Amino acid sequence: MAQQLDRLKETPSQTAGPYVHIGLTPNICEIHGIYEEDLGTRMVNDKTRGERITVKMRIFDGTGAVIRDALIEIWQADADGLHNSPSEPRGKADPNFTGWGRQASDAETGVFTFETIKPGRVPFLDDRPQAPHISLWIVARGINLGLQTRMYFGDEEKANAEDPVLSRLEHQHRGPTLIAQREGDTYTFDIHLQGEKETVFFDV
Repeated sequence: MAQQLDRLKETPSQTAGPYVHIGLTPNICEIHGIYEEDLGTRMVNDKTRGERITVKMRIFDGTGAVIRDALIEIWQADADGLHNSPSEPRGKADPNFTGWGRQASDAETGVFTFETIKPGRVPFLDDRPQAPHISLWIVARGINLGLQTRMYFGDEEKANAEDPVLSRLEHQHRGPTLIAQREGDTYTFDIHLQGEKETVFFDV
């Protein structure tokens, strides 16, 4: 005999939010007591090697409006180009650098802010050095599958010109959508989901 389930209510239909924030950044949602601070909030400490930088990002929808309820995770190498991973074959990464961060966008401005270090160069599959870069994973309401992209550094022109991933882009005129601009110690990177300035996303 089937059990009566009329006491259970269907949850709201969503793609990524708001549950992605509740599960991944509970403190942002004012759900306290799970983590002292949300995982991925802090990437560096006072012993981390390398050049300290701030990365500020925004995500825009197809109409040019800033998205204020998105979440980004970033992965990157340390200052020596090593990843904080047990599968890193080239040596031990800086133990004082996580190599991974997670932030929700500011609910008012839509800005993500990461305090990190400038990464070193990592070899490609054929051992050619890649330009310094940060890998991004993006989720938000309306995005069924997380989007993957990269952020390169505007003051690394020579390395960017040699980068084996940037050189493989089918439409080279879209390469600048992956380049962050520097002012002082801060890099600014805008991500466009659609439209004329649409960011290059990767199928990985």
